[in-house]
Amino acid sequence: MAACALRRGLLLTVSKYKKRPHRVASVIEYNRGVEWTRTRPACLLCASSSFQQTRFMSSRNRPNGKVLETVGVFEAPKQHGKYETGQLFLHSVFGYRGIVLFPWHARLYDRDVCPTTSDGKPESLAHGSKEVQGKTHTYYQVLIDTRDCPHISQRSQTEAVTFLANHDDSRALYAIPGLDYVSHEDILPYNSTEQIPIQHELFERFLMFNPSKTPPFTPRDTLQAWQEKNHPWLELSDVHRETTDNIRVTVIPFYMGMREAQNSHVYWWRYCIRLENLGDEVVQLRERHWRIFSLSGTLETVRGRGVVGREPVLSKEQPAFQYSSHVSLQAPSGHMWGTFRIERTDGSHFDVRIPPFSLESNKDDKAPPAGYTAS
Repeated sequence: MAACALRRGLLLTVSKYKKRPHRVASVIEYNRGVEWTRTRPACLLCASSSFQQTRFMSSRNRPNGKVLETVGVFEAPKQHGKYETGQLFLHSVFGYRGIVLFPWHARLYDRDVCPTTSDGKPESLAHGSKEVQGKTHTYYQVLIDTRDCPHISQRSQTEAVTFLANHDDSRALYAIPGLDYVSHEDILPYNSTEQIPIQHELFERFLMFNPSKTPPFTPRDTLQAWQEKNHPWLELSDVHRETTDNIRVTVIPFYMGMREAQNSHVYWWRYCIRLENLGDEVVQLRERHWRIFSLSGTLETVRGRGVVGREPVLSKEQPAFQYSSHVSLQAPSGHMWGTFRIERTDGSHFDVRIPPFSLESNKDDKAPPAGYTAS
């Protein structure tokens, strides 16, 4: 099986024929001015057309021609165990090429999974009810191929790590570009014969090519040192998930640190949110409604159009949208929850719940990640 990448947006095809490795080419037909494509997969070896397209992700800036390139050969996704450092992959939702740096073991609080009562029957879990039991779930710190970043249209940004500046301006934030967190089920592993298959400024700093190993990209000592030194900034600990009317919302909060401002302490968090349309109906996010509670006793309400300046459309072709934002409190902990107002194609609306999540601070004060300075 071969993985083919569309230079402006990514096409992913998988062969069902398993007796020998196949390279798969797909004819992409574009209708200018209309948001649709049609694919006709065909194997170059046996001219068979019985292939299953598992994910098609495309940019709104569609190319005028048919530009495909082979990036590697697919491997079977792991049902058990974890991926090792150096594993190449395609993101199953956003379609970009990446490479695994190291895993995180997070606690997933999934409100879609109903707990059972003592007699084995499912227990009703209403919004705002008692705390959901978390379970361990594997995420990965990964590098994103910088060639794909401009074409990930369903994300507001392609960096996942921001940090506070190391000076008196408590509102100054800086980002590490092309660093992401990826859930185990979003990994579509592949292998490549290229010695530098991923373009990222940290690739050669963290990894080296070793053809005697599987995968053939092994960590340098600098990767372990960087991970240990910056662990407080990078650590992923809690993930929250809830689905309303086929729209799933996943939230991952991160504590960023504390700064002093006007004789008071200001605590900062970033949070990453993904919306996924699990149904067939095309919908659009129109409004957000947040409730932010601080341990100091304040309750703030935030309403506004869209998110991060956008009102994303969620369809079968582009089912997900992801963005990050930040919040600050004058207290070491708090909670956030809320709703997204979603519009259907007939103009009707419904509210999608954002799972409640806690904002917890770490006791130790944090310094910016090593190797990154304010600019």
